[in-house]
Amino acid sequence: MQNSIDLGLIGNGAIGALIDEQAEIVWCCMPRLDADPVFCSLLKEHTDQDGYGYCTVELVEQISIEQQYLPNTAVLVTRMTDAGGGVIEIIDFAPRFRQFGRMFTPVMLIRQIRRLQGSPRIRLVVRPAGDYGRERCPITYGSHHIRYTSPTWTLRLTTDASITMLLEELPFFLDDNVTLIFGADETIPSSIGDLARRFQDETVAYWHEWVRDLGIPFEWQDEVIRAAITLKLNTYDDTGAIIAAMTTSIPEAANTVRNWDYRFCWLRDSYFVVNALNRLGATKTMERYLAYLANISASAPGGRLQPVYAIDGKARLEEQLVTTLPGYRGMGPVRRGNQAFEQIQHDVYGSAILAVTHIFFDRRLLRCGDTALFQRLEPLGETALQVYDQPDAGLWELRGSARVHTFSSVMCWAACDRLALIANQLNLQDRATYWRTKADQMYTVIYSRAWNEEKQAFTASFEGDSMDASLLLLHDVGFLSAEDPCFASTVTAIEKELKRGDYVYRYVEADDFGKPENAFIVCTFWYIHALAALGRMDEARSLFENLLKKRNRLGLLAEHIDPRTGEQWGNFVQTYSMVGLINSAIRLSKRWDSAF
Repeated sequence: MQNSIDLGLIGNGAIGALIDEQAEIVWCCMPRLDADPVFCSLLKEHTDQDGYGYCTVELVEQISIEQQYLPNTAVLVTRMTDAGGGVIEIIDFAPRFRQFGRMFTPVMLIRQIRRLQGSPRIRLVVRPAGDYGRERCPITYGSHHIRYTSPTWTLRLTTDASITMLLEELPFFLDDNVTLIFGADETIPSSIGDLARRFQDETVAYWHEWVRDLGIPFEWQDEVIRAAITLKLNTYDDTGAIIAAMTTSIPEAANTVRNWDYRFCWLRDSYFVVNALNRLGATKTMERYLAYLANISASAPGGRLQPVYAIDGKARLEEQLVTTLPGYRGMGPVRRGNQAFEQIQHDVYGSAILAVTHIFFDRRLLRCGDTALFQRLEPLGETALQVYDQPDAGLWELRGSARVHTFSSVMCWAACDRLALIANQLNLQDRATYWRTKADQMYTVIYSRAWNEEKQAFTASFEGDSMDASLLLLHDVGFLSAEDPCFASTVTAIEKELKRGDYVYRYVEADDFGKPENAFIVCTFWYIHALAALGRMDEARSLFENLLKKRNRLGLLAEHIDPRTGEQWGNFVQTYSMVGLINSAIRLSKRWDSAF
C-alpha cells in the first residue's frame, strides 16, 4: 500500500503519533516531539517479512474498516470487520488529564483492542526502529513486557497479551480485550487493562472539559474544534513551544527536494498562532506559548533573532541528511534539523513583538507585561529599525538569494508600531513618542519603495514587480486599512498573478528549486481573510467551504495542496494551515446573537 498523509493524529503535549486508515502507527517520536522516531514507516516502505519502524493490528480476513475520533477528543477509534462477521475496535490515545494538582502527560501511547462480536482472529506486529530507521531495535522481555532498545532511548511495551504471540507475530483469537502500553522503561504496578480504561476515561473527560471552555464560532463548530485540538497536540507542554508540524521531510510536491524538518518552532508562525489561541479563548496554551516567545526574545544576543528554534529554545539546528530512510514514497532526502536557523529573516522581529504584545493588553493572563519586559523587547525594535530596508531571505526562507522583501519591512514597521502602543499602555510617554516617530519614518519609506505605480500594487520587494501572497496580510498587521484603495488593488494584482483556480500560490517565480508546483494552503486562507476585509463575503465563504472539503477524512490539513488533484503534500499536521482554518471560520461565521 502506498504511503499517504490521510492520517489521524493523537498526542498529549509530550509526544504525538500518526496513525493510518489501517490502524498502523506510522510515525511517533519519543521521548519528545523532535526526537528519534521509534515508528517511522511513513518515510519508508515496509514488507511483512523484513520491515520495521511500525506497529499494527491485523484482522485475519478483514473486509471493512472505519475510523473516527471520539467526539471532541484526541482519542482515535478504528473498527474492523472480518469475513465471518467478527468485529474488533482499536482505541488509540496518549493520556492527558489533571492528577495530583498538575497535568499528567506521560511519554506513553495506549492501544486497546476490543472484541465487539464474533470470533475475530488478529495478529499484532510491533517493530520499533532505532537511530532514524537504521536498525530494528534489540529486544529483551519479561512476563508482561517487551523492552526495545535504541541508541538514544529504551521503549517499553507493557501488555496483557501473550508475549509469545507478540514476539513471534502469530495470529490468535481475540476472546476479550488486549491492551498495549508503550512508554518509558518503567514498571506498571497495576492491572494493565484497568489502568488503560481509567486513563481513557480521564483523558476523554479532560478533552471534553477543554473543548467546553473554547470560544468557537456559530458555524463550522466541528471543524474548528478539531483544528483547535490539533493545535493543542502540536504544543510541547514542557516549554510552551508550538511546532510547525509533527513530521520531517514530507515533500511539498511529488519528486521534489523541497522537504524539510518541521518539528521546530518558527517565529513567523507566532503572530497567527497567538491570534487563533486568543480568539478561541485557549488562554493557558497561549500564555505558555507567549512565555516561550518572551524568553527567546529577551535572551536574543544583541537583539538578533533567528527564524526558528528548537522546542527547548536552543538555537542551533544543524541540518543532516538521514541516509537510513528513503523518504515519503521514496522521495528523499530525509532531513533532521533545519538550516533555516542560520538564515537572515527580518520579519521575525515583527512576528515576535506582535505576539508578545498580547501580554501587555490581555487582562486574562496571570502575568501581564511590565516595564522590565518592555525594556527587554526594545533591542528587538532597534534591530528592526536597522534592518527594515536591508536584504533578507524573506518569509519563505529563500536559500539562494536575498532582496529587500516588502513583508519583512512591514513586519519590522509593525515591531516598532507595537512598541509605541506598549509604551503608551505603560505610560512611558518618551518611549512611546520615540517608537511612534521611528515607525512613521519607516512607514513612509516602505510605502514609497514597495508601491509599484504601473501594477497599482505593493510588490514582493522594494522597487520590484513580482507578487507575493504575504502582501494579503497588509491589512491584518495594520499597515493598510481595508478602505485604502491600495489594499484592494494589491489584492486584485495577487488574484491576477498568484491565483490558480480556487487556490493562491505564495509566489510563482522560480526560486532556488525551480517554480513551486503546489499551492501553500495558508495563502488561500489569507486570501479569504482579505476578501472578508473587503466585504466580499460570498466569495470568501465559497473558498472556505472548498478548503474544508480538501481536509483529510479526519479533518486535518498538511502544508500544500495540488490544485489539479486536491491531494495534500508537505509536512503534517501543519500548524499554519489549522490556524488559518480557525481564523477564517471565526471571521466568516454568523454571530451567535444573529444566528437564530
